[in-house]
Amino acid sequence: MASARVRIQAGDFDLGAEVAALRAGDAGVGAVCSFVGTVRDRSEGSAVSAMELEHYPGMTEASIEAMIDEALRRFDIRAVRVIHRVGPLQPQDQIVLVAVTSAHRGQSFQACEFLMDYLKTQAPFWKKERTPEGERWVDARVSDDAALARWGIAGTNAG
Repeated sequence: MASARVRIQAGDFDLGAEVAALRAGDAGVGAVCSFVGTVRDRSEGSAVSAMELEHYPGMTEASIEAMIDEALRRFDIRAVRVIHRVGPLQPQDQIVLVAVTSAHRGQSFQACEFLMDYLKTQAPFWKKERTPEGERWVDARVSDDAALARWGIAGTNAG
């Protein structure tokens, strides 16, 4: 059974429906912060015509669950939902949703940013872009590791 907190799926998601489900029945929610990442049509100076994301089922979900547990320890938040798509995607397609509820906005903003920084560098996804020069696997960037370092976590993905 899929976790209510984490879903890895090929299909698209509806931001409004996901936020409504996350808030449902919790009158203590005073703030919802959400981030939706989309496929860009350019990367590293090249046009991107398509992207494909792969993951390791079970391991990916467990990694994201642990990341959510860490966010719950660090921030005064009420609930979290992370949806990440896999499979073939086109420019402008939604890739990822991170939604966080809290009593006050500051905690949900921080937790949402923490979760995205962690997802970009530590979650076990593999991303391949199709460009005019051919297909290429995408590595984490030095800037992604630097963003993660702000939270006291050493990233080792960027070369």
